[in-house]
Order: sequence, then C-alpha cells, then structure tokens
Amino acid sequence: MGTPYPRTWFVLHTRSRFETVVHEGLIKKSMEAFLPKIKVKSKRRDRKIMINVPLFSGYLFVKTDLNPAEHIEILKTTGAVRLIGNKDGPVAVPDDAVNSIKILVGGNNEITTGRHLKKGDPVMVVNGPFTGVQGVFVRYRGQGRLVVNIEALGQFASVDVSEDDVEILPKILL
Repeated sequence: MGTPYPRTWFVLHTRSRFETVVHEGLIKKSMEAFLPKIKVKSKRRDRKIMINVPLFSGYLFVKTDLNPAEHIEILKTTGAVRLIGNKDGPVAVPDDAVNSIKILVGGNNEITTGRHLKKGDPVMVVNGPFTGVQGVFVRYRGQGRLVVNIEALGQFASVDVSEDDVEILPKILL
C-alpha cells in the first residue's frame, strides 16, 4: 500500500515556548525534525548573554509522509498542536526552503527577525505585570513599546507594554 505523499517537510505548530520540548520528543520517536535557532541577547535585565531561541516562535519542521499512524504520533508529542495547512490538509514545505533556512541559521552572521502587528491583531502578554492577559493590538508607540486594548466587564483599558512581552494569538482564540 502506497503512502499519501512522499516524505517531505511540514510546519508543526507548537504550544507557546514548547518548540524545544516538541523537537526533542520527535527525535526520541526517531522522526526527522528541524528546529532552526538563532542567537539573540537575553532580554533579562540582570544578564548580558547570548541565548539560542527558535527562529520561528511556536513552529518547527517535521519530515513525514503523512501516513495516519505517523501523523497521529506527531500530534501526540507533548506540546504539538497541529500541522499547518488549509482545508485540504497539511501543506508541504519545499526541501529548498528548509535547506535555505538550515544554511541561514548555520552561519555565524547575525540574523534580525521581526513581525509586524496589524491593528486588531489578538495578542497575549507573556511577560511582566500583565502576564496572561489577552487583548487587541492598537498601535506602536516607538522604542519597542506598543499599546494593547484589554476588555474587562464590557469596557476597554489600554496598556503600554514592551513589544517583546506580547505574542500574537490565532484569531480564533479571542
């Protein structure tokens, strides 16, 4: 019996900050997985060291042929959420794209990443006094600060937080 697809790369969405746990879990299951990491300065005020962080927060790559048993085994990995795709199922990532990322993170050059939030994007505060609070991105204030609207009891309150302290949420969570 043939497999639905040849073995190819797919993007696996993980729980927030579970990328390494999922990667190690897949490796222990003898699956081919790739978690691209880059070196960045630690954001902790008491440290000035370089740390390795995932290039794509909340995502890693896994190579599979999508046979049902292996697909289920991938999703049963602690911290795994789902394979990224569309209504027809998971969408493969070309080998060339994954190889380019491997070359990118394999070099010693500094890599700058970023995301651009759009007005109305759902976000969650992940650090600081508002940790765990969900809200809606309003605007950038400059110097790494942004404004988030938080609804409570039918009213909105705006808070000013560091861009590094928020993560974008899938729109279905709000």
